[in-house]
Amino acid sequence: MTQVHSSICRFCHAHCGIQVEVADGRAVKVYGDKDNPVYHGFSCAKGRSLPEVHAHPDRLLHSQARQADGSFAPIASGRAMDEVAARLQRIVAEHGPRSVALYLGTYSFPYVASSPLATAFMHAIGSRMIFTSASIDQPGKPIASALHGRWLAGPYQFDECDAWMLVGVNPLVAMSNGIPNSNPARRLHRAKQRGLKLIVVDPRRSETAEAAHLHLQPRPGEDPTILAGMLRHVTREGLYDREFSAAHVDGIETLIQAVEPFTPEYVARRAGVRAADLIEAARIFATSPRAGTTAGTGPNMAPRGTLTEYLLLALTTLSGQWRREGEEFPNPFVTLPDYTPIAQSTGPGRAWGYGERLRVRGLTDAASGLSAAALADEILLPGDGQVKALINLGGNPMAAWPDQLRTHRAMQELDLLVSLEPKLSATAKLADYVIAPRLSLEVPGLSMPNESLWHYAVGLGYPVPYGQYTPALVEPPAGSDVVEEWQFFHGVARRMGLKLTMRLLNAWGPQGVTPRVVELDMEHPPTTDELFEMICADSRVPLSEVKRHPHGALFPTEQPVVVQPPDAATAGRFDVANEVMLTELGEVAGEKPDHERAPDFPFRLISRRLRDILNSTGRDVPRLTRKGRHNAAYMNPADLKALGVADGDVVEIRSPHASILGIVAAAPDVREGVISMAHAFGDAPEHDHALRELGSNTGRLVPVDREYDPYSGMPRMSAIQVAVRPAEAPAARAG
Repeated sequence: MTQVHSSICRFCHAHCGIQVEVADGRAVKVYGDKDNPVYHGFSCAKGRSLPEVHAHPDRLLHSQARQADGSFAPIASGRAMDEVAARLQRIVAEHGPRSVALYLGTYSFPYVASSPLATAFMHAIGSRMIFTSASIDQPGKPIASALHGRWLAGPYQFDECDAWMLVGVNPLVAMSNGIPNSNPARRLHRAKQRGLKLIVVDPRRSETAEAAHLHLQPRPGEDPTILAGMLRHVTREGLYDREFSAAHVDGIETLIQAVEPFTPEYVARRAGVRAADLIEAARIFATSPRAGTTAGTGPNMAPRGTLTEYLLLALTTLSGQWRREGEEFPNPFVTLPDYTPIAQSTGPGRAWGYGERLRVRGLTDAASGLSAAALADEILLPGDGQVKALINLGGNPMAAWPDQLRTHRAMQELDLLVSLEPKLSATAKLADYVIAPRLSLEVPGLSMPNESLWHYAVGLGYPVPYGQYTPALVEPPAGSDVVEEWQFFHGVARRMGLKLTMRLLNAWGPQGVTPRVVELDMEHPPTTDELFEMICADSRVPLSEVKRHPHGALFPTEQPVVVQPPDAATAGRFDVANEVMLTELGEVAGEKPDHERAPDFPFRLISRRLRDILNSTGRDVPRLTRKGRHNAAYMNPADLKALGVADGDVVEIRSPHASILGIVAAAPDVREGVISMAHAFGDAPEHDHALRELGSNTGRLVPVDREYDPYSGMPRMSAIQVAVRPAEAPAARAG
């Protein structure tokens, strides 16, 4: 008998509301939930593939332990915890707590209990070496926000705006940033019907750019140039909000001087866009009653990603595009604590230079966290504090980290590598233990992760007070031995005699965040639902009430929440003239444009998202790979003709650091001189011959110790300088 259950898709960050058909204890079909009040029946191919993901023949149903000959053998989960605990105790005793590091990858995000237990474990052993994928994906966002200041009433939402600008982001495919990821195509369609003017800045005419009122298609890496030019026009023509600026902003005159070199003619010549389009974009954004803007992964991975995010915030602030006193606050939150919006800035805060100090490149903890781009060096560099053990939760460093060959050496150098993954990924193949986890339909879920993104950056999170809970819908396959990720950390901690304490955020406001401390019973492990109750203890809407609505629901307050007046005792002022950022902008103005440098490397390789793949996940699911399992090197047909190659040919893509092979695909939407490729593909170097099955690792082209952001440690992972030629051999070469 087939039963239908409502649930939450956790293939990506969008958390779509889905319907799951279950027959004989297994999921057989997934589709969008038409009764969901936010997603309105939307789902994508990734979510609809969940039955195949759960039943995939390569899925690990038992944890694996590396044998003396390098092969893997199944190991009971309890025995794996015994052995990992014993080895970690020896490593900590010999090398100290700092020798143990944790990496939280993309797939740690959708599982509400996983990261709190993992970080509690690290705190219990005394290590602050906690790294996340946020330091690779879009680290410029929190760093720029700290330098500039946050607005405690938040930005305007896409659904209520008259204009929106997207810089290097394609929400119709990425399901993130700018257009809410709860059914973005529907939201964009309705926004255009009511007259919204969409501005897109992107080197390719993406699916979202096709729907734009105005598309600027610049040379890669010139986002700071374009934004500085827009700021110059806004200030020079008096289009900025003088009243708001006088009340809340410092540094305007200094900023005006800094952007003066970025005339429309200069920007047009350097960035390769029309001066008239630049002026129109600035005018639309600054004069629209309500507007917003968001940058994506590409601009953050390109050189000067933090500067790009800082200039976007400055443009938003000078245009007065923040929610004002007396206006309604559309999302008072559901699974997060009650929030009082206030019409004031926090003022600048600490962006870096505190917490754990890394041993390389002068990097410290930062608003974006410790730099994952430095972790390979922390493993390879001998001496006091060297990382000897790494626990990888929900990530695939071999595919996702920059400088892949260095990462490969680092993974092999470790005394202990533990990876929590459902398959033998490129990273898992190098691990000592691979812990087989339960998958999404086998564990409870909650909409909290998506909701929490509101606090992270402009254009993220739910625009309305929406919440959903899902129970586990199916049991793991018969005879399997899989665990929830949090159970692994609890089990290892108990075997090490450690006490776990979760530090949960329960207040947001002028004074920042205050942790709520919850000690866990180590002898009697909680259930996942009990952990959810602990995590949601301060939520505005009780978890029990959210559970009453299986399709998800809106939870408005009895009376509208309105933005409160500023508090003179705590109000800060935005800073649009941060010395470090404007010094960097001055360097941009004084340097030779990137397209005029490195004549031996005339192409620029940019990152992109794929509709049916999330980073390195989905590449082996038949439903998602009907068009191929590799990440094509998309290039303009004119470039292919000039190179003498045809669609489907193999080319060598060479940077000043290394080279890879790629399979070209003609793409008229890509600007000439540009290669557009998805990142997080490929495998270890010995598998380079399987190009069409595994794809190409663009991270191999990037060194971590040259052209890196000095605050986040992010190297140049997009707008990479490369040369292209027909391939001469079936194997890639490292330089």
